[in-house]
Amino acid sequence: MSNKIQTESMWSKRRSLLLLFFSILFSLSFLVFPPKPAFDYDFEQFFPQDDEGLDFYKEYANKFGSDNDYLLLAFENRDQGPWDSDFLIRLQKLQEAITSLDKIDTVISVLTIKKPRISPFGIQFQPLVSFNEKKVEKSISDFSLGEKFISKDGKGLLLLVKHQKNISKEEGDILYGKIQKEISDSNLILRAVAGKIQTQRDFVVLMQREFGFFLGISILVMIGLLILIFRTWWGVVVSFLVLGTGIVWAFGIILWLGKPLSLMSVMQPTIFLIVGLGALVHFFTHLVKALRTGVSSDQAILKTFSQLAPPVGLTMLTTAFGFLSLWFTSVPALKDFGLTTGIGIFVMFLAVMLITPGILLLIKVQGSERRVKPKINLKLHSVFLELLRNKKAVIGVFLGLSLLSGFLGYQVRVNGYLLDNLPIDHPIRSNFEYFDQQFGGSNPLEIALWTANSDESIFDFEVFKEIQKVEEELFHYFGEVQLLTPLTVVKTLNQAQNQGNPAAFQFPSRGQYLRIKRLMDRSGDQFLSEVYDSETQMARISGRLPDLGSHKMGEIRNSFKEFVEKEINTDLLRVQWTGTAYLIDRGHESVTRQMARGLGVAFVLVGIIAGILFRSWRISLILLLPNIIPLGLMLLVMYIFGIDLKLTTAILFTVAFGIAVDDSIHFMARLKTELNAGKNFLYALKRTFLETGKALILTTLILVCGFSLFMFSDFGVTFYSGILIACALIFALLADLFLLPLLLLPMKKVWEEKASKKSLIR
Repeated sequence: MSNKIQTESMWSKRRSLLLLFFSILFSLSFLVFPPKPAFDYDFEQFFPQDDEGLDFYKEYANKFGSDNDYLLLAFENRDQGPWDSDFLIRLQKLQEAITSLDKIDTVISVLTIKKPRISPFGIQFQPLVSFNEKKVEKSISDFSLGEKFISKDGKGLLLLVKHQKNISKEEGDILYGKIQKEISDSNLILRAVAGKIQTQRDFVVLMQREFGFFLGISILVMIGLLILIFRTWWGVVVSFLVLGTGIVWAFGIILWLGKPLSLMSVMQPTIFLIVGLGALVHFFTHLVKALRTGVSSDQAILKTFSQLAPPVGLTMLTTAFGFLSLWFTSVPALKDFGLTTGIGIFVMFLAVMLITPGILLLIKVQGSERRVKPKINLKLHSVFLELLRNKKAVIGVFLGLSLLSGFLGYQVRVNGYLLDNLPIDHPIRSNFEYFDQQFGGSNPLEIALWTANSDESIFDFEVFKEIQKVEEELFHYFGEVQLLTPLTVVKTLNQAQNQGNPAAFQFPSRGQYLRIKRLMDRSGDQFLSEVYDSETQMARISGRLPDLGSHKMGEIRNSFKEFVEKEINTDLLRVQWTGTAYLIDRGHESVTRQMARGLGVAFVLVGIIAGILFRSWRISLILLLPNIIPLGLMLLVMYIFGIDLKLTTAILFTVAFGIAVDDSIHFMARLKTELNAGKNFLYALKRTFLETGKALILTTLILVCGFSLFMFSDFGVTFYSGILIACALIFALLADLFLLPLLLLPMKKVWEEKASKKSLIR
């Protein structure tokens, strides 16, 4: 009795109004200290931080620079082709203008590449293209390095812009804006563009548009649901005020913490709104029932919040934990999304609890005399009876679906693409596809080479023979891909000392190599010095490939690793695949580990909460089971619709579990209340099924409607979130209504024994 009085005293009228006053002051603080909206998208945020390859890449990038700090610009002269003198003059001026910009390292094109010629008088470098206002002379066909800067259809020329490494998003936007201005002033036709600073900027623009779209459509859908559910002016107005304030608080605090809004943040407005609305539905439904009993408005409000605050708070806590468990993954993008979403849900709960009672007390709400007809009760009553009659059949269906989902879900492919979150018709996709078709690709390929012993050089003849094997293996995988390697230097010089004969662009004989080696020892820094370090102990193989997907590239890398172990003499040469594309693919390949971490933490947290609440480890296990089955059925949906498993879809299992377990907690909390009231187990289970069943159906409908909005998104991660989480919530509802009661039946004897012990003690 004393505990009840203490709980109810927490929701006195005076304290509720005081909390409302402080809430208003806190809201005004956002006007005094306005948070600055910031959007960010960085590919490197998807690198798994526990991957040993990340540390290696950081050292590699310090030596050779990042393989992602570039911009590809392709130009066409549609009227007269690329070898028109006026077009080349304008392209040269543009190249010089871009080169002079701040934070630009180099700009390379067919206009600046020179081929070496070795004669008795020494080495000379000749431009591939010579031109003036009257004529153009070119000699590209006999020099392979020049071909990588000309499109395969012969219509376009490429500018490869290398900018300084690790420039910030803001610096990248400024630099890209300057480059765009120079292009506009040149009157050249930009056929396609691809690169980090351009892709990040366009991603952020799309994110801002999606964020505004989902915030707006979520508010409209929320208003519609409020009118449909409550059909009272105060239910709509109060909910709108509370949820709107909660959104402001959530994003204000996230931005105050210095967390920019990221790719997956476009989902957060909808998530916060529907989670908050679900909580208000529970409070207002209970409040309307209390008002119909004839108690005063103030008493009904205070009683409702004192009774429902613990279970509603618990369900929102488990939802927040579902997201917060992503913090235990090793991918920064997932960690930040989980942290900010968990914080936002907790803040939304505070808004509901601190603001709603005070507003309701001020406006003196009144209940409606209209009563709901008991049709749903009768249907649920019949369902409950059928459930008891067909226990084995129902359990068999769930068991069969679980086995089927496990078998087919195991066949879901782990695969991800760099741009698979973008819509198919987005300009970024078409630009990357153009570079894939015309210039061999836009995805960086990086392989590190280094000598096994410090007294050996990467330019030793025997080491070169091993590098030749590596090159040939890469050609076997990717065809005649354009590669820059230490061997490229030797082949080029071999061609140069044979009067530029294209047939001499090949690995030299030992005698030819010795003549080349003497030349390189005298002036080696003139020949592709970015391919090897100053000590000639380490080198790189670099190129560009189409985005083949992490699944295909994983197969190639595994085959390549086996080749290196069997065919390469590791006493001479060490070889390791690296680069940004490699690390992003490794992130996708780690989805099983990332998903297991997130789900494992979520299971433990929910199990502990349930164990503390119900003081029974058996109930904790029973509560988890109906919420594991929907996760397997999510895999079944992925198999049916051909959805690949990747970082951005793997996290949805943890998110879905955190949201879906709320229904089970509501069910168990109501069952505990019924049992504590002295009702026998079967009657308490039936009352819980009938009363809580309606609320679960209603809240699931709200959540499904909310998450279904994500299917209007242009982002792949948001679109698939809508499909998979909506399906998981439906599966969870079915499991809680049809499976959970049957799993609880064996607890009847246990509960009755506990009840008899309590009565004996009394």
